[in-house]
Amino acid sequence: MSSPAPTKPRSSRTTVVAIVVALVIGALVALAGSQGGATLGGIPLFALAVAAAFAIQVLAFIPAAIFRTERFFDLTGSLTFIVISVALVLLAPHADALSWVLATMVVVWAARLGTFLARRVHRAGSDGRFDEIKGSPLRFLQTWVIQGAWISLTAAAAWIAIGADADERAPLGWLSVVGVVVWAVGLVIEIVADAQKSRFRADPANKDEFIRTGLWSRARHPNYFGEIVVWVGVFVTAAPALVGWQWIAVLSPLFVILLLTRVSGIPLLEARAEKKWGDRADYVAYRDSTPVLIPRLAAPAAKTTTA
Repeated sequence: MSSPAPTKPRSSRTTVVAIVVALVIGALVALAGSQGGATLGGIPLFALAVAAAFAIQVLAFIPAAIFRTERFFDLTGSLTFIVISVALVLLAPHADALSWVLATMVVVWAARLGTFLARRVHRAGSDGRFDEIKGSPLRFLQTWVIQGAWISLTAAAAWIAIGADADERAPLGWLSVVGVVVWAVGLVIEIVADAQKSRFRADPANKDEFIRTGLWSRARHPNYFGEIVVWVGVFVTAAPALVGWQWIAVLSPLFVILLLTRVSGIPLLEARAEKKWGDRADYVAYRDSTPVLIPRLAAPAAKTTTA
């Protein structure tokens, strides 16, 4: 999974509105998730984390806009997850085992994602998503600000729990252990799916073909399924630490599900695949017989031929 695909606003006014909406959403989540949390200098840790997520994107935007490059856009997002998660657990006045577990879960996921995306950008040389917007500073800024909102919402469950008051919660329990197991399963699925697709694309014989082997024979978007399971696992792990308004953390997995299934994930890729292979009988057969998201447990039936 990468950050949300850049949008194509119709006007400068639309762009400004999108930036303001992203900032307001971040502020509201920070306000709700900070209730009852630990503070640093009188400011809630979770609010500081959200502010830092946006600030890092804006600072990274400056050189990106000057040189009109998107090469470190995804890498900046991954590093933001890592830096803030580590900072939170170090700054929390009473970081406990749950805090360290949650920080580790986010860091491991982000490090894997950052490495994967960095290699992909290195191979591709550029990201076509940005071709029409990186020449417009305002539209380019919108993309970075939206990435700040994406990071804040996605990491909300972990960051709220890490920044919660450790003196008022139970120690690491069975529910958190279940969450870690769910997270690990999702991460393995995502890693395997990405690796299978990377190998498929690296083979010149597969140029302009669609993948339908391995996990991709069981679902059309198994990597997104793994991504969703990862953040469900993070939320389940964090749940025992949440109280009151901190339950806004449920937005984390819900946001990931909405983003991947209704906004910039599956809809865009399905439309692209339909445009490219929609007139091919083998693709239509694959599309009609293969689940979109949740992999089927049984292997696809082998095709038989008659004499």
